[in-house]
Amino acid sequence: MFGNPGKAVNFSIFRSADVAQRFLLQCYKQQQREDAVQRSYTNCYPFLYYLEHGQNFYAAARQSPLSIKPVLLFYGMVQLIKACLLTVDPDYPESTSVLAHGVSTRKRKKQGYEFLDDEVKIQKNGLFTHFSEKMFHVKQEAGEKFRMGMLLQRICELHETFFCLSERKKPLSLPVVHTVSPPMLAIPKAILDHYHMSQLRFIQYMSEEGHEKQLTFAKEEGEFLYFKMESPLSPIKEGPFLFHSNGTYHIPTKKEKIFALPEIHAHYLLLYNLSMISRYETEWWSELLHSYSSKAYIFILQFLSISADKVPLLLNEYLMHKFWVKPND
Repeated sequence: MFGNPGKAVNFSIFRSADVAQRFLLQCYKQQQREDAVQRSYTNCYPFLYYLEHGQNFYAAARQSPLSIKPVLLFYGMVQLIKACLLTVDPDYPESTSVLAHGVSTRKRKKQGYEFLDDEVKIQKNGLFTHFSEKMFHVKQEAGEKFRMGMLLQRICELHETFFCLSERKKPLSLPVVHTVSPPMLAIPKAILDHYHMSQLRFIQYMSEEGHEKQLTFAKEEGEFLYFKMESPLSPIKEGPFLFHSNGTYHIPTKKEKIFALPEIHAHYLLLYNLSMISRYETEWWSELLHSYSSKAYIFILQFLSISADKVPLLLNEYLMHKFWVKPND
C-alpha cells in the first residue's frame, strides 16, 4: 500500500466530494457518532480543501529555494494533518486553543548556537498536542523538551549519515526481515550486544514493547530471532521499529524514548523549528546555507529532502488504512 518513494502523493482517491463524504461517514460510524451523517456532509469539503492546500504547499516546496523550503514543508504538513484530524475528530476545530502550533522555541539564538543542540518545548494546547492524542493516542506533557539532534535520529534514513559522521562508528539501527503473510519478524541476534541483554530477557522485552503487534517468539535460526506477529508492521504504526522509505524496517540499537515517538511527531517538531529559523533567524540561516560551516547543514539538507517525500506518504498511509477498515470490522 505504501507509495513509491520520491513520487509525489496526490491523495487522488479522495478527489471526489462523494467519496470524501462516504469515507468520513465510515470513520464517524466507527466512533458511533449519532450525528455521523450530518458531520460527514459538513466536513467533506474542509477535508478536501485541507488536502488540496497541503499538496499545493508541497508542490511549491519542490520548486522553491532551500532558504524558504522549511516554511512551505511545515505548513504543507499542517494542512495534511488537519485533514487527518477530521477523520478522528468530527468537531475539529472545536476551539481556538487547538489552532496554535503547540510548540515553542527560543526566538533569539545565543552566540555559539548549534542547531543539533537546539530544543523545542511542548505547549499545553495547540495542534501538536491535539493531533498527538487524537491520531496516535499519545499524550504529550506540557513543558517537555526535544533536542534537534535526537529528533533527527528518529528519521531512519539519516542513520547512515549519523554512522558516517560519528567518531564511535556504532549504528543507530539494524535492519530486520519482515514478512506480511504470515506476519513474521526476524531480528538480528547482534541486537543483544547493543541492548546488553540475554536472549531470554530480550524475548521478554520484545513481548512487552511490541504489545500492539503481540509479538510471540517463534524460533532461533542462524543469526536471527524469529517472532510471530498478530498483524504486519505498517509505516504509520511501526511499534518499536523504524520504517525506512525504501520499504524496510529497522530496530533501534538504543533504548531511547525518542524511538517510541511516532515518526510524524519528529517531522513536525523539526520542520517547526526550521521554519521559525528560516523566518526569524535570517542571518544565521543564510550563513549556514552559504558557508557550509557546520555538519548541521548536512543533516538539515538531507532531512528536508526526506521529509518532503515521506510525510505525505505517511499521512496518505494513515488515511488509506482508515479507508479500508469497514464499520463492522
